[in-house]
Amino acid sequence: MVKILEMVGLVLVAIMSLGFVGLFESYGIKNGTSELFWGCAGGILLIIIYRKMKRKREEKEE
Repeated sequence: MVKILEMVGLVLVAIMSLGFVGLFESYGIKNGTSELFWGCAGGILLIIIYRKMKRKREEKEE
């Protein structure tokens, strides 16, 4: 599960970076802080929070 989350996180970071630079302009997505950028940033934040909560839960069980 952790490896899958890492891969999804890396894909989101890549899409977020490309969207910020403006390589998706031909598809009608604005460069800079567009919905694509904020969507990927939110997804990455959710992955980070989930992993942190999971680590805390595992530490409590030990």
